[in-house]
Amino acid sequence: MMEKKSPHILNASSNLLGFSLIIITSLKISKISQSTYLDEFAGFACILFACSCFFSFLAIRTKIEKRESTFEGIADYLFLIALFCIVLAVIIVTLKII
Repeated sequence: MMEKKSPHILNASSNLLGFSLIIITSLKISKISQSTYLDEFAGFACILFACSCFFSFLAIRTKIEKRESTFEGIADYLFLIALFCIVLAVIIVTLKII
């Protein structure tokens, strides 16, 4: 049997959710959000990280093996898409600074 990934997904998603919220807050404070798509990427990543947290938590709490596997897979893919959004935001920031 494979090792459960849900606790790791929950931990990473919740940390990156906080990171994404910091990005959005700093963009609003610095008034940069109007000239880039950074806040859109970070906002979308926030939603996906929150959903990933939710599904990984459900996977941890459920007692049904098939449902646990389904929830874990959903959480995994949501995490991956959100991570991609954060990478795009970092690329945009890097290109803006250079």
